[in-house]
Amino acid sequence: MLIAPNRARSEPLQRLQQVQQSRVPSVTIQNHVHPVLDLTLMRKAFITGITGQDGRHLAEFLHGKGYKVFGMMKGQHNPRAELLRDEFPYVEIIPGDLTDLTSLVTALEQVQPDEFYNLGAISFVAMSFNQAELTANVTGLGVLRALEAIRMVGGAQNNPIRFYQASSSEMFGKVREVPQTELTPFHPRSPYGVAKVFGHHITMNYRESYGLHASSGILFNHEGPRRGLEFVTRKITNTAARIKLGIEKELVLGNTDAKRDWGYAGDYVKAMWMMLQQDEPDDYVIATGETHSVEEFLTLTFEKVGLGDWKNYVRHDPKFLRPAEVDLLIGDPSKAKTKLGWQPEVGFDKLVGMMVEHDIAYETRRLKK
Repeated sequence: MLIAPNRARSEPLQRLQQVQQSRVPSVTIQNHVHPVLDLTLMRKAFITGITGQDGRHLAEFLHGKGYKVFGMMKGQHNPRAELLRDEFPYVEIIPGDLTDLTSLVTALEQVQPDEFYNLGAISFVAMSFNQAELTANVTGLGVLRALEAIRMVGGAQNNPIRFYQASSSEMFGKVREVPQTELTPFHPRSPYGVAKVFGHHITMNYRESYGLHASSGILFNHEGPRRGLEFVTRKITNTAARIKLGIEKELVLGNTDAKRDWGYAGDYVKAMWMMLQQDEPDDYVIATGETHSVEEFLTLTFEKVGLGDWKNYVRHDPKFLRPAEVDLLIGDPSKAKTKLGWQPEVGFDKLVGMMVEHDIAYETRRLKK
């Protein structure tokens, strides 16, 4: 149960009010108003989902921008913590849990971030059918808890914490129009999509009700070498690499007719940051505006590894089909291009090539161990 605002103003939060007095006023930089610290200090970013594909790309990007990066992780002995420290020694790990409002309040009190990027979620769509309640609690209600923590800790300051919510093209589901825009009605086809719709709407609600600088990025599929092996794109490139090296003999998939708007994750995290540099919060579709089928992804992958026709290696298994499939997703990023000045830089062919090259090298190294 959420903590009521009057209970939330505990002694730590009262002490925090004294700290808030030292936060510097906004200054104008390149026509955008944003809280900027003294030049001797660093802007601070707080990221949930720091160990995921997007979290790692975003941490790297923000560090390059001169931010002090904090990543929230659940559990004192999380095995991913050491891996994260090895890859990103500049990230400070903060304990916290999207299912625990008190932990979020404590984390924000400690960090006092300028920007909060909520990338944490149960993000594998297929798994959400088997773990619907957990998906709703983390992916949906977790957004509410994050926003409530911001409202309690830093939502009423002169320099409030700016919030980014990772919305998803899976919210569109059974699409009503092609391409999909910020105004396209939602019809989610999975517990994951439903939870994301809640997160999207509660972000809008807190923005309108409490004046929070809270923006949502409706991100279409975005991939790369850091994608988890359970996702179809990485499953394809990794298994193709393993077949090429003689480790595997076949690739087992579900629906290969599905069409998606695939971009590069490294491009998409830049759009997240751009949203939080704007004068006013808003929602944006982040996409390439092109669609490709899973079969096209297969064709390009198997050509690049030198195996020829993918049909000689792929077997279809109904167990990999979703109970309710999403057949076609293609986004219209016009608003992001016009208002943010954002452009995707990595095209479909280059994206597949990056992933294939990485997985050939990755599996070759593993063979030599």
